[in-house]
Amino acid sequence: METTLVLIKPGGVQRNLIGEITRRVEARQLKVVGLKLVNASRATVEEHYAEHKGKGFFEDVVNYLCSGPVVAMAVQGTNAIKAIRTMMGATNPLEATPGTVRGDFALTIDDNLTHSSSDPEAAGRELTLWFPEGTVG
Repeated sequence: METTLVLIKPGGVQRNLIGEITRRVEARQLKVVGLKLVNASRATVEEHYAEHKGKGFFEDVVNYLCSGPVVAMAVQGTNAIKAIRTMMGATNPLEATPGTVRGDFALTIDDNLTHSSSDPEAAGRELTLWFPEGTVG
């Protein structure tokens, strides 16, 4: 049993995709054990993307995630990390398979709608950052 983080980025929130993305997660029999709509602080977002600090795109991704409300979701289930990443599709939506969230709804890498943890270590770090109060699972 794994728990992972899913963020619905400002573009996904603005386009009213919260319900659709959550529906897809639940349809895979994964359990939502934490859910909140937040205006992420710059400090939280910079810590979230800390591994990319100093790279050319760092400021752009931080600014984008701070540009509007974000849905943070903790998702639990068997093989949750890989299942979620597969459901979201390739980071570049133009390479994402139809049937994935990005393949169905995104057109640019700058607004690829979601973030999901890459591995168990990242999931643990990210869940602590976005859900310091813990989850219900």
